Amino acid sequence: MLIEFTDRGLYCPQADVYIDPWRPVPKALITHGHSDHARWGHQAYLATEAAAPVMRHRLGKIKLQTVAYGRTTTINGVQFSFHPAGHIPGSAQIRVAYQGEVWVASGDYKLEEDGLSEPFEPLRCHTFITESTFGLPIYRWAPQAEVYADINDWWRANQAAGKVSMLFAYALGKAQRLLRALDPDIGTIYTHGAVENTNEVLRAQGISLPQTVRVTKDISPKDYPGNLVLAVPSVLGSSWIKKFKPLALGYASGWMRLRGARRRRAVDRGFILSDHADWPGLLQAIKATGAERVFVTHGYT
Repeated sequence: MLIEFTDRGLYCPQADVYIDPWRPVPKALITHGHSDHARWGHQAYLATEAAAPVMRHRLGKIKLQTVAYGRTTTINGVQFSFHPAGHIPGSAQIRVAYQGEVWVASGDYKLEEDGLSEPFEPLRCHTFITESTFGLPIYRWAPQAEVYADINDWWRANQAAGKVSMLFAYALGKAQRLLRALDPDIGTIYTHGAVENTNEVLRAQGISLPQTVRVTKDISPKDYPGNLVLAVPSVLGSSWIKKFKPLALGYASGWMRLRGARRRRAVDRGFILSDHADWPGLLQAIKATGAERVFVTHGYT
């Protein structure tokens, strides 16, 4: 096979490279900057130009070569190219071609354009390796505009009740997508340090984001009620959130489709918003490839 499934990840033996390996390898092709795909410890990395800044921010000093979308890199006769996946800024599918055979490793992707990430590009191939994080028929997303309206209405209602609105989201991708959807006329948007550090990296590469204020100990707790705090899920239940009173908790994730997930996370409101394709999106993406063979990974398989 052109790509093999190994205990280190997807491996192309002809080129001797791995795609999103989860253990240290000599050469790694990385689809995007999330920590379950871009790991520390590889000798050399190849990723898109847009993914590079956040990878350097998260992984530190690494040997990283970048490539533009659609540009072919040839390694021992195998042609590799990175194509937009629509997941987060800089995310890519990786097309692998050798002696007339074409494979595509999807990485994480979504089909709905979010105005932040480079839109998903359907790729024709013989074999498609797809993610399936939400690969069950129960996962069907509402149009994002409806979810954004619900979030802003929730913020307004909390403001009217004199509460702090704390919204949990992943620091890379989801947080910035929400920032561009939140209505700044409602109030001030405060950010957890992990979110704001990522904002700074993305702003520096030309991505437009609304004004935000980093949460610091110098800000009086009296300043927060009526406003919104965008935070990372890891602070749920921690002492960090104790200074925000009275507090309403919201969580933006595809997992909010499951009532039990909302209950386990002890939040007041779950907003079903994902940077992954839903069930119809997965089927649509697979059909668009025209692939004769499909492998499924990362989720329900």
